[in-house]
Amino acid sequence: MDPLIGERCRLREVRLDDLDDYLAITGDDRVTSWLSFDSYTRDSAARSVRSIVDRSAREDRPDHLFAVTRLDDDRMIGFARLGPTGVQAAHLGYAIGFDHWGRGFATDAARTMLRFAFTDLSLHRVSAAIGPENLASVAVVKRLGFTHEGRIRHHVFTNGAWRDSLLYSILEHEWSGKPPADQQS
Repeated sequence: MDPLIGERCRLREVRLDDLDDYLAITGDDRVTSWLSFDSYTRDSAARSVRSIVDRSAREDRPDHLFAVTRLDDDRMIGFARLGPTGVQAAHLGYAIGFDHWGRGFATDAARTMLRFAFTDLSLHRVSAAIGPENLASVAVVKRLGFTHEGRIRHHVFTNGAWRDSLLYSILEHEWSGKPPADQQS
């Protein structure tokens, strides 16, 4: 698949040679403290990268997980994922390496994934579940027009404890500005 180009970043397929960059993200407690899994070891990161590459090669691809790179460099600085959650629906997740926080990469990667979700994949709904303390990620989805739907209690077990998640979603017509199909004349 061709890379998806945003305003600040590029989303491309994950490659086996991304392992060191992937580990720098998924093995960093400062990053994974906000995610739904504990920090990876080199072995677990290698297994994960292999699984991502294998899934992306399948004809019946089960999800879309892309490396986030800067526009001027091909090195992975983060990742973004759309995982199916039902009929024409997916869950959005993203992570950016600590050294690249605060520069708009998460917002641009999420925006680019929404464009892909609603145009290329013809999805109707995209959701995101975010830890209540992750104010930066909450700001990202609010900036992109997501609606807060509620709180999922004890949603993930990570870093030795259960954590709630705040659920947000955006529908295709909210993203595109077009009225829903059932309200078009």
